[in-house]
Amino acid sequence: MLEVQDLTVSRDKRVILHHVSLVVPTGSVTAVLGSSGSGKTTLLRAIAGLIRIDTGIIHVDGRNITHMPSHKRNIGLMFQDGQLFPTMTVGANIAFGLKMQNKNKTEQQKRVEELLALVHLPDYQDRDVPTLSGGELRRVALARALAPTPPVLLLDEPLTGLEEDFRYDLAQELADILHDTGITTVVVTHDRKEAEIMADKIAQLVPRSSLPGNIDGGFVLE
Repeated sequence: MLEVQDLTVSRDKRVILHHVSLVVPTGSVTAVLGSSGSGKTTLLRAIAGLIRIDTGIIHVDGRNITHMPSHKRNIGLMFQDGQLFPTMTVGANIAFGLKMQNKNKTEQQKRVEELLALVHLPDYQDRDVPTLSGGELRRVALARALAPTPPVLLLDEPLTGLEEDFRYDLAQELADILHDTGITTVVVTHDRKEAEIMADKIAQLVPRSSLPGNIDGGFVLE
């Protein structure tokens, strides 16, 4: 389970997120909807420990990770553009996190094969990243994020840039994969249909100025 309580993040004296709270039950997928600039990526980066927060508490499976460095949180993060290593093969990209965990080569190979089968790319281990299509890149990026078996997975606009019809087909594939793994997931997107396909629950980031009694100062979860 992921629990975020009263998270506030500001930059250059501007409040981005204001007392945001979010609970994602174990094994479920929650989508966070929001327009550009609403703080969706900021929320994920805060959970992952990649940026400083002003206030708030973050728990994963009852463990307080609020002040842990990012590399000790063991949270999977799939960035918007995938950020695969272009000079590595598909298999080497997926195995990268396993090397960081000091897994031996036999363990790495077994896990890579499992994940390639899971994302429907069983024969892609030796493929070069520049030869992959957009959809294939997203699948490999997901496999790499899943490889270290993180308790929580964060997906930052995972399907942005893909053609609409294909994007929704791939959204369903990703939803099936996430539910098969049973991993607690937060996916942020600006696309409601994509959120409805992938998620068990949807939360909306809205500006405080849109709420009664608030003038400005960041976004809150509705």
